[in-house]
Amino acid sequence: MLQHSTITYAPHVTRRVGYNALVVGSLRLTASRSFSSSAQRYNDLNDRQAKAAAVGPHKHDASSPSLSVTAINHNGDISHQNKGTHGDWVLFHPVYAPEELKSVEVLHREATCFSDKLAANLVKFSKWGYDLVSGFRHKTIPPGTDMTLEQLREGGYVLNEKQWLQRILFLESIAGVPGMVAATLRHLQSLRLMRRDNGWIHTCLEEAENERMHLMTFMTLRNPSIFFRAMILGAQGVFYNLFFLSYLISPRACHRFVGHLEEEAVATYTKCIKEIEAGRVPEWSDLPAPQIAIDYWRLDPNSKLLDVIYAVRSDETSHRFVNHSLANLDVNTDVNPFALQEPDMHTKGKKIAFERPESEQYFKETRDMLRKVSADS
Repeated sequence: MLQHSTITYAPHVTRRVGYNALVVGSLRLTASRSFSSSAQRYNDLNDRQAKAAAVGPHKHDASSPSLSVTAINHNGDISHQNKGTHGDWVLFHPVYAPEELKSVEVLHREATCFSDKLAANLVKFSKWGYDLVSGFRHKTIPPGTDMTLEQLREGGYVLNEKQWLQRILFLESIAGVPGMVAATLRHLQSLRLMRRDNGWIHTCLEEAENERMHLMTFMTLRNPSIFFRAMILGAQGVFYNLFFLSYLISPRACHRFVGHLEEEAVATYTKCIKEIEAGRVPEWSDLPAPQIAIDYWRLDPNSKLLDVIYAVRSDETSHRFVNHSLANLDVNTDVNPFALQEPDMHTKGKKIAFERPESEQYFKETRDMLRKVSADS
């Protein structure tokens, strides 16, 4: 049974997610019931930015000579450096191989019970409401049309770059809420019940930070108006509290809701990619990738914004897979099978989720792999 599987690892365990390894030291297997995940997490990419970008506040003007940030030097000491940094993240996040970025498929999980149907319909209602407020129309371009790009935009068939950016900024400002709420409530539950969490907290926190980094990336392209910020403030306040109360009632339904929400995110970014590649968003065709995105996803220095959107879509695919898989588990007793390792995008991009027996098998494979790593070290 998955709930009786046990593993604990100390700092410096090697963790591999897809093509990315987390170098975090030696493995220690115990007979405890749940995961213990206190390890430091880094991407093993042999570039200086991999560690340098892991600390410090994000600043749009990283060249400011007066900016003083606290960093950890190679000796592990705290030191002050009078230089800017693009880093605004400390948790693990995937870095994708080129072939992984193209392996994502738009998938949908059919609801099979009342709570699943409720979650799916709430996502549909939320999407309808936002489309109504933002004026987004799902109109298909007539076959064989000879309309110009300007006519297509005026007719509501395609979005311009400002409309795309507004849509993305709003969605990402909301998407970062569920992971933080789930992590907060599970953290408090662990304290209250004085027991371990079975590895769920870190995965939820990683999702929240990853979504926030999406927002930070696209914020470099536009400074939203006061009205837009006020709209975000209101939406976030309502959504945070509703999700908070809902997670207290049914964590499983909330993870299912997020899974369906991420389905829509994958569909949105897939449509955006197709529009850019079709030349319908010429303003973004050759736009260089923001530096924060190059640092975060370890992109080539000459990457374009299109490469960033491919990476963001892969992130959303990961959240789709993980949340649907978690919703298939017993949230109170089952171990999070992704606490130590996640499948690569060739799995997550083509499969909507693991069913519970698959999660149990995947966890056992991860456990055996780490035991082998420990034995070989």
